[in-house]
Parts: sequence; C-alpha cells; structure tokens
Amino acid sequence: MDPIQVIIKHQGKKYDVELDPSSTGEVFKFQLYSLTGVEPERQKILVKGGQLKDDTDLSKIGAKTGQTYMMMGTPAGGNELVRPKEAVKFVEDMTEAEQAQQVGATPAGLQNLGNTCYLNSTLQTLRFVPELYDELIKYTPAPETQTTGNTLGSLSAFGLGGGRGSSTDLTASLRDLYKQMSETQEGFPPLAFLNALRTIHPQFAEKAKNGHGYAQQDAEEAWSQIINELRQKLKVKGPGSQNADGSSSSQNISFIDRYLAGRFTSITECDEAQARDAGEESVKGEDVFLKLDCHISATTNHLRDGILAGLEEKIQKNSPVLGRDAVYTKKSKIARLPKYLTVHFVRFFWKREAQKKAKIMRKVTFPDELDVSEFCIEELRKLIVPVRDKVREIRKEEEDVDRARKRQKRIQDKAIADEKAGIVDSVSESTKKSEKKIERKDGNSAGGDTAMEDVVYKTDAEIDAEKAASILEAKKELHALVDSTFANDEGANKSGLYELRGIVTHQGASADSGHYTSYVKKQGALDPKTGKRGEEDGKWWWFNDASVTEIEAGKILMLSGGGESHSALILLYRAIELPTDESLHR
Repeated sequence: MDPIQVIIKHQGKKYDVELDPSSTGEVFKFQLYSLTGVEPERQKILVKGGQLKDDTDLSKIGAKTGQTYMMMGTPAGGNELVRPKEAVKFVEDMTEAEQAQQVGATPAGLQNLGNTCYLNSTLQTLRFVPELYDELIKYTPAPETQTTGNTLGSLSAFGLGGGRGSSTDLTASLRDLYKQMSETQEGFPPLAFLNALRTIHPQFAEKAKNGHGYAQQDAEEAWSQIINELRQKLKVKGPGSQNADGSSSSQNISFIDRYLAGRFTSITECDEAQARDAGEESVKGEDVFLKLDCHISATTNHLRDGILAGLEEKIQKNSPVLGRDAVYTKKSKIARLPKYLTVHFVRFFWKREAQKKAKIMRKVTFPDELDVSEFCIEELRKLIVPVRDKVREIRKEEEDVDRARKRQKRIQDKAIADEKAGIVDSVSESTKKSEKKIERKDGNSAGGDTAMEDVVYKTDAEIDAEKAASILEAKKELHALVDSTFANDEGANKSGLYELRGIVTHQGASADSGHYTSYVKKQGALDPKTGKRGEEDGKWWWFNDASVTEIEAGKILMLSGGGESHSALILLYRAIELPTDESLHR
C-alpha cells in the first residue's frame, strides 16, 4: 500500500508524517518518537474508535491524506499525561467556525467588491494587531449610533449589516467584520464595513472615470481614516496611563493613543538670518504622530534615509519680525515610541502634466528589525539604549549556546556513524571525550603542570545548566533596566527595537490604478518559559483579496520597489517582546 500523508498535533506543534497502512501502531509510534522525543510507551494517539495500540493494523483506522490526529504525552522526566479538559474533536467533525479558529488555520481572505483591494489590504494588516482585536470584541457603540430594527442585523451573516449598531459606526462595523472573518476560511465580502466607510467618508464612494463602478483609492488614505475613527471611538481603561501627548490620566483613553501613537518634540526656526538677528526666537512644540513618513528622493536608498528626511520639514509662514512670509525649518525628534509603529513610504505625488497621481519607483530597502533610537530625543535615548544593548547581549549569548549545541550534535552523530562503520570500537569512548570540556570544576582552564588525573571536568549537561542560568540572570538584569517611567505605559516601546509584522504593497505606476495586497507575519504561540515564539513564526501570510497563501520570509526582501511590481507602501512594526516578570520566576 502507498504511504498516506497525515498530520500529527502535539503540544501546539504540527508534524507532517507518512503513515504506512501496511504496518502497525508500534512502528508508527517509533516514527513519532524520532520527531517528538516522546517514547512509544508514553504516547497516546487518538484515532477514531479509541486509542492507537501497538498491535493496531494501520490499514483499519481509515486514515486519509491530510487527516489530523492528536498525540499526547511527554518525554521521560517530563510531566505526566493528564486527561484533556475537553473531549477530543476531530477536524472533520468540527464546524466551519471551529476549524477557522484552530492553531495554524488559514485565515479568511476578503472579496474584491470592485476596486476595493486598497481596503482589503489595510483591513488584513490591522486585523493581526491582537490588542486591537481584543478591544474591538468588547466595544459597545454610543446609543445614538445604534441601528434600529432587524433588517440589517438579519443580513449580518452575509456581510451586509451588523449587530450592535454598526451601520454608521465604523468601529462597530470593524468589530463585526473581524468577528465574521474569524469564523470562516473562505473569502468574505466586507460589504457592511465598506458601506459604513463610504457613508462616513464619501471620498471612498467616488465613481470611476470610465463610468463603470467605483474608483481605485489610496490604501494609505484608507488606513489613516480608519485609524482616526478608532482613535475617536475605541477607548481602553488604564488608571495612570500615559496619553500620546504626554499627559497622564486615570480616565479611559484612546486605544490608538496607547498602542499606535507616538509623540514628537520639535523646534521651528526661520531660515533667514535677518529674522534671527532681529531677535526672532525658535518655537518649541509637541505633536502626536500616528505614522512616520519615509520621504523618497534621488539619494534615498534605505528606510533610515527617508525617515531622517521626514523629520525635517520646510514651512512657509508669516514672520512677525520681518512682517512678511518666510521659510522656516521644523526639526522633530521622537519623545514617545508606541508599541506599534506605522511607517509610510511617500511614493505617490501629483503629476501636473498627466493630471494624476504618479508613483516613485525607486528601490528603498527596509529592515526586518528597526532600531529607532537615533530618531529620539536624548532623554528617551538614555532610557531605551541600555535596554537595547542588553537585548543584543542576551541574543549573542543565546546564539553562542545554540551554535555549541549544534556543534556537539554533529560530533555525536559523527561518532555514531564512525562506530557503525567500524572506525572506532565504541561510541561511548567517543561521546565521553566529546562531553569533556577543557574546563575544571573550579572554573580555571586545565593547563600548566597540573596532573591530568587530578583534573575533574564538567559535563555538557553541567555547562549547559550554567549557561542557562547565566542567560536567565541576564534577562533579570534586562528586566531591571526598564525604567520605572514605563510602568504605567504598557503601550510604549521600551527598547527602541521593532520587528516587522505587516506590509501593505502596491503594484503599478499610479495610485489611481494598480493593485494592493498585504503581507502579515505568522505568529506561533508564545512559550512563557523561554519567551520565544513557536515554529510558525517566521513565515508570512500573503493576502491577495480572497486568496490567502503562505510564503517564506525571503519573499519579503523582494518588496523594496524598483519598478512597477509589488513594492512596500505601509510597514507595520511591533516593539520586540521583553521578558516578563512572570517568565523570569517560573
């Protein structure tokens, strides 16, 4: 019989396994042992009809290609098996909504309702801000915005209406849309949200010049309008929280101000020496920002160049000293960093001769990890740079440990291969040698005239334990470095380091045409002990309207522009995760 490709789920991870119908349960368990490290006798594999036994004929369990089986059990020395709190349910027996909410399930796409790719790409990127989703689910509209009657509510399942007042409330419409999307893996029509957007912001109801349907719109404009609506309507509780404008409040504050808004401090000064000589002083100010602009010129090659250019602005205004208009330079620095940072590539400009928006095609690279400390005021830099440096120090130590483990495994694998080939008499002698490091129990290296028989070496296990303890201590030091001023500002970035989580791209030469898609980084479950994400983290979802595809990270490097192909327009960065107090004391 031909092998059948099945999926085994174990402790949140999925394994693709070839099941041989002509073999037995015992053979299959040894296959899983090589993948999971769980000994066969400690495995509990659930199949239809009960638990897989060693003598079970695999041809009798009705396995099908792509079928998922649940395995429970831990390696010897781990936790004992426990009875699941809920009855096991097989994928084929789940409802559509239950399947859509499983770990690793393909998320729903969004149908293109006629030049609405600009909206679909924006909605998909924002959907994967977990804090936003959690707060939207709890959102209740103000009484004056709630709909009456049952007509719209009865159509909500088709994306034509909402439940609790979503017809004229964009925030409620977004809540309903995301909830509906979470219950399917099919392409969903965002009709109710689109109608609400066009009602509140008529610019998105503009008709196409050819008279057929609606005109294409700018994704950045849709992003900005949605963010502004959320800023006004979506509030979060937070005694002692800090608003984006620097004030503290025990009242409810805007979700956007907490998580997606930063704060600039700026100095505006007249460019003309005559004004300064006459005593005109520079003006200091503060501004809230919801995105950083990356301006693109003939010399812009990297995101950093464009952000620096965007922090300096030329303004023409009246000079009270000169008594006429003059040019001023406004220089800004960041005084508060949000947890989620939006960066906008300013690629579109108005082309007079063509009477339409044109696109700057220049290639501008962007990093997977962004360090923004150089854009910050000195006071903020003093708080975040020590944290950033400690993060990098811990990463290096973890990478060294990982390399050492891989090197040790190669040595052991070679020893086993040599023994099988008859090159050495015993694996034990080879592995014993590999387990001994030139390090004594007293911490000094073995050398000089010390007799070898007097030296007691540390084993790999002892050295690994010491390194793990050292890393844990370093993480505690990192936790202590986070300044107390951040204690009441959970929506702030405390290190100045961001990781790329989402991208909105545009294909074509004009904002009035072309096609928008979005890319969102997959996120595995967070291990509270290690602070690291699961194996799915690293791959990306590509949302092309109703089509949703998993892609490798290497594809992202091709989105820097340089032509009419897909190029990044909006980047969504998230502050890197720091160790929590809970994870450090487990």
